[in-house]
Amino acid sequence: MTDTNGLEPVATFCGECNCGCPQLFVDPNAPAEQRIILTDDFGQRVQMSYDQFSNLVDDAKAGRLDGIALP
Repeated sequence: MTDTNGLEPVATFCGECNCGCPQLFVDPNAPAEQRIILTDDFGQRVQMSYDQFSNLVDDAKAGRLDGIALP
């Protein structure tokens, strides 16, 4: 599992089990281009800027990611 000490938790995706669900964090001490962190249940992480994350959120709100969630 990824070390999350010092990170501010924002959201847990799933959260209905104890499998190490994907999580969203803010790292206030990271450089601006790496401040948003997504972790997965395999111990990996993706770091991005607020602007990159904002673009992702905008795409999700606009429905551009809907096809990914379909079975």
